[in-house]
Amino acid sequence: MPARSDRKAQPDDAFSAEERAAMKDRAREVRAARRAKPSADPDADVLARVAELPEAEQALARHLHALIREMAPALTPRLWYGMPAYALEGKVVCFYQAAAKFKTRYGTLGFSDAARLDDGVMWPTAYALTSWTPESRAQVQNLILRAVRERQDG
Repeated sequence: MPARSDRKAQPDDAFSAEERAAMKDRAREVRAARRAKPSADPDADVLARVAELPEAEQALARHLHALIREMAPALTPRLWYGMPAYALEGKVVCFYQAAAKFKTRYGTLGFSDAARLDDGVMWPTAYALTSWTPESRAQVQNLILRAVRERQDG
């Protein structure tokens, strides 16, 4: 068996600055959860993070937050890797990854495996979200209801 010193070292650029920042955010969230009581107002924690986003993304994230709270009150808002997320029974079901977070063209509504949106042998787990329209609202509403219903039924 080769000695550990024979392994190649990870290059310094293995993770982007944004990815390292997200990992640090997550580590802070875990440490805070271990030493503190759950926030008295998890909505406030998520909305405070949303307020840090660029103005256009703030509006989109606020609409998304309001819809999720309205349509799926069983989901608990929380921060996950520094992003607004919504959990059921402690497991993140969905999250919003702002474009500004990773310097991408668009924000993403993502779903974890806890959402159980299974559809055949392959299905999407993330959706680009560029603006909040009646059509995008209806699509997001459908996804959230499916994710929560299937998670609660399973």
